[in-house]
Amino acid sequence: MKEKIYFVLSMVIFGAVGVFAKYIDLSSIEIALFMSLIGGLLWLGISTITKNKVSWPNIKKNTLVLLLASIALSGNWVFLFQSYKETTIANAALSYYFAPVLVIAMSPIVLKEKLSLKKCLCAFAALFGLILILQSARNGADGNHLMGIVYGLIAATFYAILTLANKFIRNLNGMEITITQLLLSSILLIPSLFITQEKSGLYQLSGHTVILILILGILHAGVGFYLFFSGMKGLSGQSIAILSYVDPLASLLISALVIGESMTLFQIFGAILLLGSTFISEVSIKIKYPYRTKNE
Repeated sequence: MKEKIYFVLSMVIFGAVGVFAKYIDLSSIEIALFMSLIGGLLWLGISTITKNKVSWPNIKKNTLVLLLASIALSGNWVFLFQSYKETTIANAALSYYFAPVLVIAMSPIVLKEKLSLKKCLCAFAALFGLILILQSARNGADGNHLMGIVYGLIAATFYAILTLANKFIRNLNGMEITITQLLLSSILLIPSLFITQEKSGLYQLSGHTVILILILGILHAGVGFYLFFSGMKGLSGQSIAILSYVDPLASLLISALVIGESMTLFQIFGAILLLGSTFISEVSIKIKYPYRTKNE
């Protein structure tokens, strides 16, 4: 039960990230840089205090995979934060949650997994749901919504790569993976910041922005990841898949109740198709007939 509570809390924290990212007066690259740096240093400090030594030889053996995962993590955060800035939290969360469908599509190629008919049908249903959301954004008054959804889809692609890359990491625990990926991500983002931006907002940081950045780094990258990995250890794959839906649902509730954002009927129907189909693709339903005998 404790593991489920930890995992659900991590999903709520991840679902609330858009509220902070949307109102931070920094570029998406700067937000991602601060978040990965604060989270990485926090985890490194926890590792040192608790005397959980990082296995550098094992990290060295996984260098290429960790580097790929860190690049994917950086791209994931940069485009997700940009998506939050361009469109509503609901649109960003829904387009981002197309990632499981991308993982399903990539799995036969990368992981050599067989693609079942059910997963194919669910992927098409999710794609149709996404088309409805895109169509609603295109017909909206603000042209930035469509671009925001595109950024969300790019973030989803990076997240799918991150998910698949982590499947190939060997002999590293959750803390070691988190520390390495967060710190590598921050190192990779530093040159990106100077290359892509002529003028940075770092020189004009307000107290409001500093507080939001610290909350995002400590709560999301620090506490969120700790609860996420702690909860995962005691849960089955199916439980993880089901409980993961707390993330987008939390985003939708926060966007409606806290921010006051609204959704059209087409977007709501698209959201049901997108989330419902990915949910069905992860859950195997077994119907038992208690009145039947063993020989039937």
